[in-house]
Parts: sequence; structure tokens; C-alpha cells
Amino acid sequence: MCSRIRDTIFSILDLRFTRGDFSGHNWINHSNTTMNREEMKKRTKAYANRIVKLSSALSANWIAQTLGKPLLRSGTSVGANYRAVRRAKSNSDFINKLRNVEEECDKSLFWMELLVENGLVKPARLSALMKEGDEILAIIVSSAKTARFSKSASIANRKS
Repeated sequence: MCSRIRDTIFSILDLRFTRGDFSGHNWINHSNTTMNREEMKKRTKAYANRIVKLSSALSANWIAQTLGKPLLRSGTSVGANYRAVRRAKSNSDFINKLRNVEEECDKSLFWMELLVENGLVKPARLSALMKEGDEILAIIVSSAKTARFSKSASIANRKS
């Protein structure tokens, strides 16, 4: 089962996203909207790098720094935890690790919202990064649902 999870290519079909080329990266293959694990790894790492740049650009004021530290932790954890997903030992481990990515991505969006709502960063500066976070979050949630469905389907098939 372990090798089956490792060799699986994520097949993600989500027509809500019609995002074009952003910062030189076109993460969605518009011909069939399938993203493999390596592309998702690169995408989550790029997200983490953008969070690092944002955090380093925050003003030295104590409120910005206080909000920036958990943003840096959660935003960079998205990429790190996604790498852990790729090393899952079972379907349940895979789902649990995806949930960690989901939680960290959601937290990073929360901290960015606070930065904007408190006037510490202009909304226009974060809109693309927040959109990317929303898209990664949607992909992870969809993948977890697919994995849960696959797990129940395989259990039902074994019982027949």
C-alpha cells in the first residue's frame, strides 16, 4: 500500500480556478487541469518563499512583527508539510498529513487577513498571495476528500 500512495499522481480537477500565469509560473496545466505531485511541491515551496519575502518586508513596528512571526511559521509550514504528505506510510497517514497542510495554509490566510484589516499591508499587495493560498487550500481539501473516498471505497470493496 505504501508504494501505491507514493506512486499516485494527484489528479485534481477543479474548474473554479481559471488563474493565468502569475510571476512567471503557470501552475495549472489548462489542457487537462491535472497537477502532479512534483508541480504541487514546487507550488507550495513558491508560496513559502513568497511568505518569507512578505515577512521580511513588514515594518519594524511591534504589531506587524507580532502578526508576521506566526504568518512566517504557518506559511512556510505549508511547503514543509506537503513534503511530509509525499512520505505518507498509509492512506490514513496521507489524509492526516494533508489535514496538517490544510490547517497551516488556513492559518497563513488568517494572519494575512489580519495584516490587511489592521492597515499594516495594503490589500492590493496581498491579493495575489492570498488567492494562491486559497487555491492551495482548495486543492488540499479536495485531495483529502478524494483520499477519504478512495479509502472508504477500498474498504467497501474488501467487504464484498
